[in-house]
Amino acid sequence: MKDIKVYGPGCKRCETTEAMVKETAEKLGVDVSVEKVTDPRAIAMAGVMSTPGIAIDGKLVHAGGLPDGKKLEAWLSA
Repeated sequence: MKDIKVYGPGCKRCETTEAMVKETAEKLGVDVSVEKVTDPRAIAMAGVMSTPGIAIDGKLVHAGGLPDGKKLEAWLSA
């Protein structure tokens, strides 16, 4: 199971990113645990300077704007 954190204050882009992660994981058949992190201090401590951000298994893989679908597939497949 992959541990995924979606960082953001709860804006529309952050919600869309969370949905993209869940939909892509389901499409690929990857078992994931998705946690939404909205605390500004936790976001900053994770090194996310621009939201939304995505961390997979503790590694920050994306920050700022919606992620590219192909990249998201690659991150979840790795």
